[in-house]
Amino acid sequence: MLVFLLVLIVVLALLGGVHWYVWRRLVRDVTVRGSLARRLGTAAAFVLPLLSLAALVSSRAGAPFVLQQAVAWPGFLWLALLLYLTLALVVGEAVRPLLRRALDRRAASAEAAAGPAAEAPGATGSGPAAPSGGGGKPVSPAPPGRRGAVSGTGAGAVTADGNLLTDHPDAPSAGGGASARGTSGGPSSESADADGRSPAAADASGGPGTPDAPAGGTAESPAGATAVSRRLFVSRVVGGAAAAAAVGTVGLGTYGVLRGPRVKRVVVPLAKLPRAAHGYRIAVVSDIHLGPILGRAHTERIVASINAAQPDLVAVVGDLVDGTVENLGPAAEPLARLTARHGSFFVTGNHEYFSGADAWVDHVRELGLHPLRNERVEIAAGFDLAGVDDVAGESEGQGPDFGRALGDRDRARAAVLLAHQPIVIHDAVRHGVDLQLSGHTHGGQLWPGNHIAELANPTVAGLERYGDTQLYVSRGAGAWGPPVRVGAPSDITLVQLASTQT
Repeated sequence: MLVFLLVLIVVLALLGGVHWYVWRRLVRDVTVRGSLARRLGTAAAFVLPLLSLAALVSSRAGAPFVLQQAVAWPGFLWLALLLYLTLALVVGEAVRPLLRRALDRRAASAEAAAGPAAEAPGATGSGPAAPSGGGGKPVSPAPPGRRGAVSGTGAGAVTADGNLLTDHPDAPSAGGGASARGTSGGPSSESADADGRSPAAADASGGPGTPDAPAGGTAESPAGATAVSRRLFVSRVVGGAAAAAAVGTVGLGTYGVLRGPRVKRVVVPLAKLPRAAHGYRIAVVSDIHLGPILGRAHTERIVASINAAQPDLVAVVGDLVDGTVENLGPAAEPLARLTARHGSFFVTGNHEYFSGADAWVDHVRELGLHPLRNERVEIAAGFDLAGVDDVAGESEGQGPDFGRALGDRDRARAAVLLAHQPIVIHDAVRHGVDLQLSGHTHGGQLWPGNHIAELANPTVAGLERYGDTQLYVSRGAGAWGPPVRVGAPSDITLVQLASTQT
């Protein structure tokens, strides 16, 4: 129990850190303080993980099915988006300084090009000297017709006649800022804010209506405003590119799942298979995962694809459902239309034990499938077909029993084993199985999940040999959690057995 709590704390801390990082890069760094966009982004950063948590636990908690469906789409899709947003933003960290450096060089080149223009005649005082106010600052003459108007920014003020009025009531104090009055005596075109700063200065310092100032702050200067502007530009470019990449990836991955699995063909030679059974076709389908997202239409697409392939036998190798017979029974009904010369067979997966395995075994039997619960049948074509319960059943006193399924068989005959998880391959080798058909891994489902799946499974996808036993692992026909697949397309596999006997 203590280990579970520690793992839970670590997972929650990791998720919290990832959400903070995504919020920082996609909300804080690209919006302005107090804006509607920032408020909405911050609210989403709290609501979306709560929806994901609800999607994960609602089924186990026995929530009403309509509620499970309501939270499943946004909650599970956010988990997939979060993964690829994080990966894209991490890549963006390497791009960010390069883009900033390129913008800095461009700005420096522009300033260098503007330098000679600033020294052109008339700009360096080669013409008539302009009158100056206190402190030696030049003063613009008043417009015609406004003689006697006051102008200047130094310690005194100057009339249009050029007279210095050090005691003029409109003259700013020696330490004052910019005058609130213009040269014509009317209101200035750029008024100071409540703190005495001009709007440009307020923007540069990260005031209201501006993005957060860079670390270290900037002075109220054009250079500071430019630095903030460049930083905001870089953040928006990198964040926008990361968001577009993540949304595009998840969108394509979702389309692949909802479109339905493709049929792939694999030839497996078996030394003990009689010549008469050469070319025998087994349609292998696993991990359909009917649930709040994938329902009856998903099952209908799978059944249509299997029937179109015209197999001799159908093998459903576990994880058919994520929910109870009461909620998902109608979604599974199209399985009754499966057609194969030697019938359709079913073994439990770990998710059946989360959903009421015994009830589902009874239900698929009613639909015309033949459950193999640590059992074996002789196929007329000349080989044995066996099936074992999933290892998750051990928590309920069930689980795989290879002795019951294979103990007394004639080892001169070829044996094909249906077992949901690839990890039982070593038991299959010990019991002389020629071919094991499995699923469970989803091929990783979401890249780079395939690398994680490799740590827990001997084979993640495809056909491999272990001693005299071959193991074929299907990527599955559905998806668990997010209805998304990236780098691991769903499939139904038509396994064609080939005899090596002459």
